[in-house]
Amino acid sequence: MSEATVALAPWIAVQRTSLLAQRGHAWLLQGPSGLGQYALGLEMVRAWLCDAPTEQGACGQCGSCHAIDVRTHADLCVLMPEVQMMALGWPLSEKAQADIDDKKRKPSREIRVEAMRDAVEFSQRTSARGKGKAVLVYPAEQMNHVTANALLKTLEEPPGDVRFVLASEAAHQLLPTIRSRCLGHPMVWPAEADSLAWLQAQGLARDAAASFLRAAGGRPEDALALAQSGRSPQAWSALPQAVARGDVTALGDWAPAQVIDALQKLCHDLLAASVGAAPRYFAPADLPKTPPLGALTRWSRALAKAARTADHPFNGGLMLEALVAQARNTLHSKH
Repeated sequence: MSEATVALAPWIAVQRTSLLAQRGHAWLLQGPSGLGQYALGLEMVRAWLCDAPTEQGACGQCGSCHAIDVRTHADLCVLMPEVQMMALGWPLSEKAQADIDDKKRKPSREIRVEAMRDAVEFSQRTSARGKGKAVLVYPAEQMNHVTANALLKTLEEPPGDVRFVLASEAAHQLLPTIRSRCLGHPMVWPAEADSLAWLQAQGLARDAAASFLRAAGGRPEDALALAQSGRSPQAWSALPQAVARGDVTALGDWAPAQVIDALQKLCHDLLAASVGAAPRYFAPADLPKTPPLGALTRWSRALAKAARTADHPFNGGLMLEALVAQARNTLHSKH
């Protein structure tokens, strides 16, 4: 999903105006996924580097704005895992691109220390356009310990004309020293009506928007990603009962991480139901009979353990079968 093809959500625009009115050389945008950390971070650096900014942000017309749109701005450094940079259209370094093209390695799923060292060197150079420089880090929790320490040194003694935006979906995983060097901004949860209106503006029918928003736990960008993945609201509603039957085909085209995420949502809703709370991700009528609390607790722990290796399964097909069998056994457990 490219931000160029998605209208800026009104709650992101409000936060942008508020943050641009404040001073600070380093910001940490934090909150769960789907609330727009990347979009807000990019809006902030666009405004900082713009030739004719307003209180509402960048002008969108100048050479600086165009350079960001085409991913060639000399005074903007974007730090992301390579898989994310490629998905969002940001160019990799020449060496990194050559290594991947030559099949020497796969694109990284974390922010590489080599990229961070390039960013440190970038921060020490003179601004090319005379409007200062900016570094955007997303998702910031994808820095390993070495990479984070390299950034920390620059945050502690920043060059005079560089500003940082760290956007995170798991800020608790960041080094406390990094968090303490940044001004924190908790992302705003939009009202359900606003989220539904925005999703409909992206082309979703109202019923589908409501279904995907529920499936995403109220997070609009995650809801849009679900809709764009080709899944149907009906398939999501049918998922709990399909899993209860042990139907592997209901999840057959999903990646292991997506399967685990869906099962964790089902487990969450059943745990909520077991203590009399409302489900969050599925409609109450979609849920199977609630198994005993002990069985659900064991399943929750097993899913959390599986999530840690979801990106590196030994055999995706076998993992899917094992996960569905585990789910079915839990849903039919008597104790």
